[in-house]
Amino acid sequence: MSEVLAWLAVVAGLAVVAGTSMSIIGALVVPRRVDSWVTAVLDTSIDRAFLLALRPIASFDRRDRILGWQAPLTLVVRLTLWMGMLVVGYALVMLPDTGGNFGAALQDAGSSVFTLGFAVPHGGGGQFTAYLAGFTGMAVIGLQIGYLPTVYAAFNRRETEVSLLVARAGAPAWGPEILLRTHWGTGTSDSGPVLSDLFVRWERWTAEVAESHNTYPTLLRLRSPRTNSHWLTSLIAVMDAAALHLALAPHSDPKITARLMLRMGFETLNEMAKASKLAVPDLARLATHPLPISVTFEEFSQAAASLRSVGYPVTETDEDAWPHFTGWRQNYDRAALALCRELDAPPALWTGPRRWPSEPTAPQRPSPGRKRAQD
Repeated sequence: MSEVLAWLAVVAGLAVVAGTSMSIIGALVVPRRVDSWVTAVLDTSIDRAFLLALRPIASFDRRDRILGWQAPLTLVVRLTLWMGMLVVGYALVMLPDTGGNFGAALQDAGSSVFTLGFAVPHGGGGQFTAYLAGFTGMAVIGLQIGYLPTVYAAFNRRETEVSLLVARAGAPAWGPEILLRTHWGTGTSDSGPVLSDLFVRWERWTAEVAESHNTYPTLLRLRSPRTNSHWLTSLIAVMDAAALHLALAPHSDPKITARLMLRMGFETLNEMAKASKLAVPDLARLATHPLPISVTFEEFSQAAASLRSVGYPVTETDEDAWPHFTGWRQNYDRAALALCRELDAPPALWTGPRRWPSEPTAPQRPSPGRKRAQD
């Protein structure tokens, strides 16, 4: 092997090791989203493979069970790819010490990266590279071991509120259902404090999701244990409930908490959509150039009629409330629909089409209990 080719192999190997290390540090250590071509290509490839495999499956229940494997499989394949790239990179660096024998270099690199020790390179340069490769392998595996508990701890915190919302919003979640059940459940008492507490908790929940899901994008595709439950449709439902309340009952509490929840919600959804490379309008431009929303006036009127039927304190006509609802909804409409489509969320009402033929599903309601007999 010529000296020029040997040095080119060393340079290429160092570039592979450096690029892989940056990808690992960006994904596992840096507390913000760091784009990497390695993770981007891997995530896109696995997503397309699942989309192709699921094309003939029409049942959402079956699709959801299979999609539950996508994020965990991505984690495993990504670790495997990182380790493989490190082995190849160090093999290229060790190539001159093996006289140009790439098979022997792979053997030395694999033994070092995985700290197996069955092959010991000779020579000062080879031994130093072996020590460095062994340190790199242990560091990557250690980081991954610490990374998984962090991701699943964030997942568990997220799913607690999502599970609690099922009783309020049904499954899949829907905004008007939250107002209907809350008002009906409180009877003749004021539902304002109950809704205010809900919006406060979901404002904080949204802030936590914004931080964790931007830092660890894998969380976006980790699906809820319940088939028709999903963190994204749950967030949209709570936001729609706040927007409906502010549009139809603007003089009733909660006011501030509903506005704060909406503000946090649409900023989070737009930030996630942009980070996922989805086309969404700029929020500042929407203030001067409003866009139509996906919810129709007829759908809005039907939801308002349902609220009036249970005695919800609606004070505005549908025609007067509609511009206010569209004003709130346009801030997150495009981002919400784009994310629901990209993440294959359950086809809930008011969340747009999916990447497969589907019909919007109304939330499931429990059967009414029997009236207790009077003594």
